[in-house]
Amino acid sequence: MSRLVQGNQACALGAIAAGCRFYAGYPITPSSEVAEAMVRLMPEHDGVFVQMEDEIASLGAVIGASLAGVKAMTATSGPGFSLMQEHIGYAAMAEIPCVIVDVMRAGPSTGLPTSPAQGDVMQARWGSHGDRPAIALAPASVREVFDLTVEAFNLSERYRTPVVVIYDEVVGHLREGVDLPASVLAVERAKPASGLDEYLPKAVSEGSVAPLAAFGDGYRFHVTGLTHDDRGFPTTDAGLAGSLIARIQQKVDGNFEDMTESFMLDDAEVAVFAYGIVARAAREAIRQARSEGLRVGLIRPIALWPFPARTIRSVAESVETIIVAEMNLGQMAGEVERAAAGRAEVSGLYQADGAPLSPDSLLDAIRAAHRQEVAS
Repeated sequence: MSRLVQGNQACALGAIAAGCRFYAGYPITPSSEVAEAMVRLMPEHDGVFVQMEDEIASLGAVIGASLAGVKAMTATSGPGFSLMQEHIGYAAMAEIPCVIVDVMRAGPSTGLPTSPAQGDVMQARWGSHGDRPAIALAPASVREVFDLTVEAFNLSERYRTPVVVIYDEVVGHLREGVDLPASVLAVERAKPASGLDEYLPKAVSEGSVAPLAAFGDGYRFHVTGLTHDDRGFPTTDAGLAGSLIARIQQKVDGNFEDMTESFMLDDAEVAVFAYGIVARAAREAIRQARSEGLRVGLIRPIALWPFPARTIRSVAESVETIIVAEMNLGQMAGEVERAAAGRAEVSGLYQADGAPLSPDSLLDAIRAAHRQEVAS
């Protein structure tokens, strides 16, 4: 049965459905409704909610809860996401599952706290220093916020890594009638099969992800952000350090399939690359452009990271132009250009003033791209 649900509320409901039983956070616009929903839901599901003193402590508490064997999450916006970056890198290096929700607002700094933007997408990949895996999922509807929050937990548990759910303020505050499933497929982390004395937290026998014991279950192991050996203890051995960094990167990149959606691309001469609420505006612009006889389609990344380079390369081979539409000054445009590798011209429609990109602006850009094609 359909019910009216807000995007941020759908995030909390998705987390509960996936098995999240610990939430630590600090209120920040425009993500605060996630915390407001979780503080009500957690007691109903035998979970724990803690309001921390800041975003740094919030993710620290989430990491601790995850090490104790509980699925854990926090939510924030741009300034708080910046504060969390050191802990995100720590969780990636120590291979600790956790989910971070970033509801984007206009910046930099305090910016426009109640206005939408898409200015955190590069921070989701490169905000933490060093080479590390990054998974960031970008929903574009209320139902997709629910579904991708569930998927974020599943990916985090499967790969033992932090996963970011990243969407703009419009999606976070949007209310839509949705049918939410009564149950979902929830992935549980692999537990060690070895005895207490034989357990090695980073020894990989099959695949590239080791099982993770919970603190308190009797296993003794060391957790560190330093490069480390199979026991988890620090090492400066170049061979061990290099293989560790390569493995934690490859466990994601080597197993992750492109997550994208296409719309009217089969015969398109122009493709619009857009995500989040901009993708919804692009759909309307494309419908209008099609009514004018313009052959245009949409390619929407559902996972921004790892970047869907193979899909973009394929699209670039079949269209003349790719228009990158973003509520920032072109953060993903370079990735599209890199993947297209000259197969198609890449142009941009960027806006960073706290207002959503409109279908009219996108339609004008589509018309301009077609005029340029005709002229050439």
